[in-house]
Amino acid sequence: MQTERTTLIGGNKKFLEMVQRIPLLSLCDATVLITGETGTGKDLFARAVHYQSARKSKPFVPVNCAALPDHLVENELFGHSKGAFTDAGLDHKGLLAEADGGTLFLDEINSLSLLAQGKLLRFLQDREYRPLGSNKNRTSDVRIIAATNTDLKELVAQKLFRADLYHRLNILSLHVPALRDRLEDIPTLTQHFLSLYGRQYGRGDIVCYGAALQKLLAYHWPGNVRELQGVLQRAVILTNSPTLQSEDIDLPVAHVPAISKDGGFQEAKAEAIERFERAYLTEMLAKHNGNVSQAAKDAKTERRSLQRLLRKYGLDRCQFQQSA
Repeated sequence: MQTERTTLIGGNKKFLEMVQRIPLLSLCDATVLITGETGTGKDLFARAVHYQSARKSKPFVPVNCAALPDHLVENELFGHSKGAFTDAGLDHKGLLAEADGGTLFLDEINSLSLLAQGKLLRFLQDREYRPLGSNKNRTSDVRIIAATNTDLKELVAQKLFRADLYHRLNILSLHVPALRDRLEDIPTLTQHFLSLYGRQYGRGDIVCYGAALQKLLAYHWPGNVRELQGVLQRAVILTNSPTLQSEDIDLPVAHVPAISKDGGFQEAKAEAIERFERAYLTEMLAKHNGNVSQAAKDAKTERRSLQRLLRKYGLDRCQFQQSA
């Protein structure tokens, strides 16, 4: 999916379900909470919602809440008037004023202190704020989209995040799946990044298939798409060949993600089986360049059985037909 400022790449069923929500979320101004691990592309989803909405001609203002010291949050969000404090020689327009008419994207909102959460909640309730040192309230017509890589419900239970703010933010929601849960998208993402960096560094067309692609598929990507992007950028810079080899791909020791135990034995077992089947199928298709008959022969199973599993996981053999 491409919008004015974003490119969302993938054919995974869960990923596409989230992509298909974007037009609906763009029709209104309700707050959106985007969840997902670090590096999954939550900011791209936020931009996609903004640039498909009626606010697309107005500012999209991203702010990393984790980078804001607690004592500066109010100043950054609401601004200040001249003379509000010692160094305030001029009026300062805060982020709410900067994003007026558009969208304010609050990334890593879980990093806000309880005090800062309270100030944000008051704005969401009244749509009014007061710059530091001012005696007048101001309004801002801004849509709030927030993102977190942490389970806010768990933080609420620990009294580290305000329940009332959580409910204000979570009117609409999107969950971006981890890359290890959409392995079938790795070939497409890989070719996208290789084309991007091939052009950027004047390298032309670069391809990745066979053992090199299998190496990417076998890794569990704790850093998700952002990590994949960095690995491929490094490979393009350090490799002269138009075809990436396995040794060109520098990966750390494989990290195996934990299986969720919240749902009991049967659910954990089903999750483990699903992860294995998806990983096995994607690696076999990569190994045989998308040839289902050869993959079935190598897997020592019937072609029909393999095709049934491919349909189950929405895997398209064409994604793996990389040309040499």
